[in-house]
Amino acid sequence: MTTLALFGFLNMSLADILDILLVAVIIYLIFMWIRGSAAISIFFAIISLYVIRVIVSSLNMRMMNAMMETVTDVGVLALIIIFQPEIRRFLISLGNRYRTVYADNALLKKILKNGRDKMGNDVVQEITEACRSMSETRTGALIVFPYANSLNDIIDTGDKVDALINRRIIMNLFFKNSPLHDGAVIIDGRRIVAARCTLPITERTDIPAQYGMRHKAAIGISEATDAGVIVVSEETGNITWFKDGEGTKINNINELKLILDRQEA
Repeated sequence: MTTLALFGFLNMSLADILDILLVAVIIYLIFMWIRGSAAISIFFAIISLYVIRVIVSSLNMRMMNAMMETVTDVGVLALIIIFQPEIRRFLISLGNRYRTVYADNALLKKILKNGRDKMGNDVVQEITEACRSMSETRTGALIVFPYANSLNDIIDTGDKVDALINRRIIMNLFFKNSPLHDGAVIIDGRRIVAARCTLPITERTDIPAQYGMRHKAAIGISEATDAGVIVVSEETGNITWFKDGEGTKINNINELKLILDRQEA
Protein backbone atom coordinates (compact mmCIF):
# COMPACT_ATOMS: atom_id res chain seq x y z
CA MET A 1 0.00 0.00 0.00
CA THR A 2 1.45 3.33 -1.03
CA THR A 3 1.34 6.50 1.00
CA LEU A 4 -1.31 7.94 -1.35
CA ALA A 5 -3.46 4.85 -0.96
CA LEU A 6 -3.07 5.07 2.81
CA PHE A 7 -4.70 8.48 2.80
CA GLY A 8 -7.30 7.52 0.18
CA PHE A 9 -6.12 9.80 -2.62
CA LEU A 10 -5.95 7.17 -5.39
CA ASN A 11 -9.67 6.72 -5.90
CA MET A 12 -10.87 10.32 -6.18
CA SER A 13 -14.03 11.23 -8.01
CA LEU A 14 -15.05 14.60 -9.40
CA ALA A 15 -17.22 15.10 -6.32
CA ASP A 16 -14.18 14.50 -4.07
CA ILE A 17 -12.16 17.13 -5.94
CA LEU A 18 -15.05 19.61 -5.73
CA ASP A 19 -15.39 18.84 -2.03
CA ILE A 20 -11.71 19.59 -1.41
CA LEU A 21 -11.89 22.83 -3.40
CA LEU A 22 -14.96 24.02 -1.49
CA VAL A 23 -13.31 23.29 1.86
CA ALA A 24 -10.19 25.15 0.71
CA VAL A 25 -12.30 28.16 -0.32
CA ILE A 26 -14.13 28.17 3.02
CA ILE A 27 -10.84 28.01 4.96
CA TYR A 28 -9.45 30.86 2.84
CA LEU A 29 -12.54 33.03 3.41
CA ILE A 30 -12.42 32.40 7.16
CA PHE A 31 -8.72 33.31 7.18
CA MET A 32 -9.38 36.57 5.30
CA TRP A 33 -12.31 37.32 7.60
CA ILE A 34 -10.34 37.06 10.87
CA ARG A 35 -6.93 38.12 9.56
CA GLY A 36 -5.38 40.74 11.82
CA SER A 37 -7.57 39.83 14.81
CA ALA A 38 -6.68 37.95 17.98
CA ALA A 39 -8.65 34.97 16.68
CA ILE A 40 -6.07 34.15 13.99
CA SER A 41 -3.93 32.13 16.42
CA ILE A 42 -6.96 30.07 17.44
CA PHE A 43 -7.77 29.52 13.77
CA PHE A 44 -4.32 28.01 13.09
CA ALA A 45 -4.68 25.82 16.19
CA ILE A 46 -8.02 24.50 14.90
CA ILE A 47 -6.53 23.70 11.48
CA SER A 48 -3.64 21.88 13.17
CA LEU A 49 -6.01 19.78 15.30
CA TYR A 50 -8.08 18.90 12.24
CA VAL A 51 -4.98 17.79 10.30
CA ILE A 52 -3.92 15.63 13.25
CA ARG A 53 -7.38 14.05 13.38
CA VAL A 54 -7.25 13.21 9.64
CA ILE A 55 -3.83 11.63 10.06
CA VAL A 56 -4.68 9.49 13.09
CA SER A 57 -7.94 8.42 11.43
CA SER A 58 -6.09 7.39 8.25
CA LEU A 59 -3.53 5.46 10.28
CA ASN A 60 -6.35 3.73 12.19
CA MET A 61 -5.01 4.90 15.56
CA ARG A 62 -8.21 4.19 17.47
CA MET A 63 -7.35 5.70 20.86
CA MET A 64 -5.95 8.91 19.38
CA ASN A 65 -8.90 9.11 16.98
CA ALA A 66 -11.38 8.74 19.84
CA MET A 67 -9.59 11.43 21.82
CA MET A 68 -9.53 13.81 18.84
CA GLU A 69 -13.26 13.21 18.20
CA THR A 70 -14.00 14.15 21.82
CA VAL A 71 -11.90 17.31 21.54
CA THR A 72 -13.69 18.21 18.29
CA ASP A 73 -17.17 17.62 19.71
CA VAL A 74 -16.53 19.71 22.82
CA GLY A 75 -14.64 22.30 20.78
CA VAL A 76 -17.63 23.20 18.60
CA LEU A 77 -19.42 24.83 21.53
CA ALA A 78 -16.20 26.44 22.72
CA LEU A 79 -15.58 27.91 19.28
CA ILE A 80 -19.03 29.49 19.16
CA ILE A 81 -18.29 31.20 22.48
CA ILE A 82 -14.73 32.22 21.57
CA PHE A 83 -15.61 33.51 18.11
CA GLN A 84 -18.87 35.16 19.17
CA PRO A 85 -17.74 38.72 18.27
CA GLU A 86 -16.39 37.57 14.91
CA ILE A 87 -19.53 35.55 14.14
CA ARG A 88 -21.74 38.50 15.00
CA ARG A 89 -19.61 40.82 12.87
CA PHE A 90 -19.78 38.39 9.94
CA LEU A 91 -23.57 38.02 10.13
CA ILE A 92 -24.06 41.79 10.39
CA SER A 93 -21.70 42.32 7.45
CA LEU A 94 -23.59 39.71 5.44
CA GLY A 95 -26.92 41.31 6.29
CA ASN A 96 -25.62 44.77 5.41
CA ARG A 97 -24.38 43.48 2.06
CA TYR A 98 -27.82 42.17 1.12
CA ARG A 99 -29.38 45.34 2.52
CA THR A 100 -27.21 47.30 0.09
CA VAL A 101 -28.13 45.01 -2.81
CA TYR A 102 -31.85 45.56 -2.24
CA ALA A 103 -31.52 49.23 -1.26
CA ASP A 104 -33.39 50.32 -4.40
CA ASN A 105 -36.52 48.44 -3.35
CA ALA A 106 -38.82 51.09 -1.88
CA LEU A 107 -40.68 48.66 0.42
CA LEU A 108 -37.50 47.12 1.83
CA LYS A 109 -35.95 50.54 2.24
CA LYS A 110 -38.95 51.67 4.25
CA ILE A 111 -38.77 48.57 6.46
CA LEU A 112 -35.01 48.79 7.00
CA LYS A 113 -35.10 52.48 7.82
CA ASN A 114 -37.28 51.43 10.74
CA GLY A 115 -39.25 54.68 10.74
CA ARG A 116 -36.29 56.88 11.71
CA ASP A 117 -36.28 60.52 10.64
CA LYS A 118 -33.70 61.71 8.15
CA MET A 119 -31.29 64.36 9.36
CA GLY A 120 -31.92 66.88 6.62
CA ASN A 121 -29.54 69.46 5.16
CA ASP A 122 -29.88 71.84 8.10
CA VAL A 123 -28.87 69.15 10.61
CA VAL A 124 -25.97 67.98 8.43
CA GLN A 125 -24.80 71.60 8.28
CA GLU A 126 -24.89 71.92 12.09
CA ILE A 127 -22.96 68.66 12.58
CA THR A 128 -20.28 69.45 10.01
CA GLU A 129 -19.78 73.00 11.30
CA ALA A 130 -19.38 71.63 14.84
CA CYS A 131 -16.79 69.15 13.55
CA ARG A 132 -14.97 71.96 11.72
CA SER A 133 -14.75 74.05 14.90
CA MET A 134 -13.65 71.10 17.04
CA SER A 135 -11.02 70.20 14.43
CA GLU A 136 -9.61 73.75 14.50
CA THR A 137 -9.43 73.77 18.32
CA ARG A 138 -8.29 70.12 18.47
CA THR A 139 -11.21 69.10 20.63
CA GLY A 140 -11.59 65.33 20.63
CA ALA A 141 -14.99 64.08 19.52
CA LEU A 142 -16.73 60.75 18.89
CA ILE A 143 -20.14 60.92 17.19
CA VAL A 144 -22.14 57.80 16.28
CA PHE A 145 -24.99 57.61 13.74
CA PRO A 146 -27.15 54.45 14.03
CA TYR A 147 -28.98 53.21 10.95
CA ALA A 148 -30.82 49.87 10.73
CA ASN A 149 -29.21 48.29 13.79
CA SER A 150 -30.47 49.42 17.20
CA LEU A 151 -27.92 50.92 19.61
CA ASN A 152 -30.14 50.80 22.70
CA ASP A 153 -27.55 48.78 24.63
CA ILE A 154 -24.91 51.41 23.82
CA ILE A 155 -27.27 54.27 24.69
CA ASP A 156 -27.95 52.68 28.07
CA THR A 157 -24.25 52.97 28.98
CA GLY A 158 -24.40 56.78 28.79
CA ASP A 159 -26.61 59.68 29.79
CA LYS A 160 -29.84 60.44 27.92
CA VAL A 161 -29.86 63.90 26.32
CA ASP A 162 -32.77 63.94 23.82
CA ALA A 163 -32.07 67.39 22.40
CA LEU A 164 -32.43 68.97 18.98
CA ILE A 165 -29.14 69.05 17.09
CA ASN A 166 -27.23 72.30 17.35
CA ARG A 167 -23.55 72.93 16.72
CA ARG A 168 -23.08 74.70 20.06
CA ILE A 169 -24.65 71.81 21.98
CA ILE A 170 -22.37 69.32 20.23
CA MET A 171 -19.30 71.46 20.94
CA ASN A 172 -20.30 71.90 24.59
CA LEU A 173 -20.78 68.16 25.03
CA PHE A 174 -17.19 67.55 23.92
CA PHE A 175 -15.69 70.55 25.73
CA LYS A 176 -12.81 69.25 27.85
CA ASN A 177 -14.26 70.49 31.14
CA SER A 178 -17.73 69.14 30.38
CA PRO A 179 -18.80 66.16 32.53
CA LEU A 180 -20.16 64.48 29.37
CA HIS A 181 -17.12 64.89 27.10
CA ASP A 182 -15.58 61.49 27.85
CA GLY A 183 -17.36 59.01 25.60
CA ALA A 184 -19.49 58.93 22.47
CA VAL A 185 -22.47 61.04 21.47
CA ILE A 186 -25.30 59.18 19.71
CA ILE A 187 -27.20 61.12 17.03
CA ASP A 188 -30.33 59.54 15.57
CA GLY A 189 -32.18 61.50 12.90
CA ARG A 190 -32.64 65.07 14.04
CA ARG A 191 -31.91 64.56 17.74
CA ILE A 192 -28.96 64.04 20.04
CA VAL A 193 -30.04 60.90 21.88
CA ALA A 194 -27.30 60.34 24.46
CA ALA A 195 -23.79 61.35 25.51
CA ARG A 196 -20.89 59.79 27.45
CA CYS A 197 -21.69 56.40 25.89
CA THR A 198 -19.21 53.51 26.03
CA LEU A 199 -18.35 51.81 22.73
CA PRO A 200 -16.78 48.38 22.19
CA ILE A 201 -13.05 48.50 21.36
CA THR A 202 -11.89 46.64 18.28
CA GLU A 203 -9.68 43.60 18.74
CA ARG A 204 -7.89 44.14 15.43
CA THR A 205 -4.12 44.47 15.55
CA ASP A 206 -3.60 45.89 12.05
CA ILE A 207 -4.94 49.39 12.63
CA PRO A 208 -2.72 52.44 11.88
CA ALA A 209 -0.34 53.47 14.66
CA GLN A 210 -1.69 57.04 14.73
CA TYR A 211 -5.15 55.86 15.76
CA GLY A 212 -6.01 56.44 19.42
CA MET A 213 -8.72 55.02 21.68
CA ARG A 214 -11.45 57.07 20.00
CA HIS A 215 -10.52 55.58 16.64
CA LYS A 216 -10.39 52.05 18.08
CA ALA A 217 -13.84 52.56 19.62
CA ALA A 218 -15.14 53.88 16.29
CA ILE A 219 -13.80 50.81 14.49
CA GLY A 220 -15.30 48.56 17.17
CA ILE A 221 -18.86 49.91 16.92
CA SER A 222 -18.75 50.11 13.11
CA GLU A 223 -17.63 46.46 12.98
CA ALA A 224 -20.34 45.29 15.38
CA THR A 225 -23.19 47.31 13.81
CA ASP A 226 -24.02 49.24 10.64
CA ALA A 227 -23.47 52.57 12.42
CA GLY A 228 -21.35 55.35 10.95
CA VAL A 229 -18.93 57.25 13.19
CA ILE A 230 -17.17 60.61 13.08
CA VAL A 231 -13.92 60.94 15.02
CA VAL A 232 -12.15 64.25 15.61
CA SER A 233 -8.61 63.64 16.82
CA GLU A 234 -7.55 65.55 19.93
CA GLU A 235 -3.87 65.28 18.97
CA THR A 236 -4.00 66.30 15.31
CA GLY A 237 -7.47 67.75 14.73
CA ASN A 238 -7.97 65.32 11.83
CA ILE A 239 -11.53 64.20 11.07
CA THR A 240 -12.13 60.56 10.12
CA TRP A 241 -15.32 58.79 9.06
CA PHE A 242 -15.70 55.11 10.00
CA LYS A 243 -18.07 52.59 8.44
CA ASP A 244 -17.89 48.78 8.41
CA GLY A 245 -14.61 48.87 10.32
CA GLU A 246 -12.84 51.05 7.75
CA GLY A 247 -11.73 54.65 8.18
CA THR A 248 -11.86 57.46 5.61
CA LYS A 249 -9.87 60.61 6.30
CA ILE A 250 -11.88 63.78 5.70
CA ASN A 251 -9.79 66.36 3.85
CA ASN A 252 -12.41 69.12 3.89
CA ILE A 253 -15.80 69.71 5.43
CA ASN A 254 -17.63 69.27 2.10
CA GLU A 255 -16.47 65.65 1.97
CA LEU A 256 -18.09 65.05 5.36
CA LYS A 257 -21.34 66.65 4.15
CA LEU A 258 -21.40 64.40 1.11
CA ILE A 259 -20.81 61.29 3.23
CA LEU A 260 -23.61 62.16 5.66
CA ASP A 261 -25.98 63.00 2.82
CA ARG A 262 -25.15 59.72 1.09
CA GLN A 263 -25.85 57.73 4.24
CA GLU A 264 -29.30 59.31 4.49
CA ALA A 265 -30.19 58.68 0.84
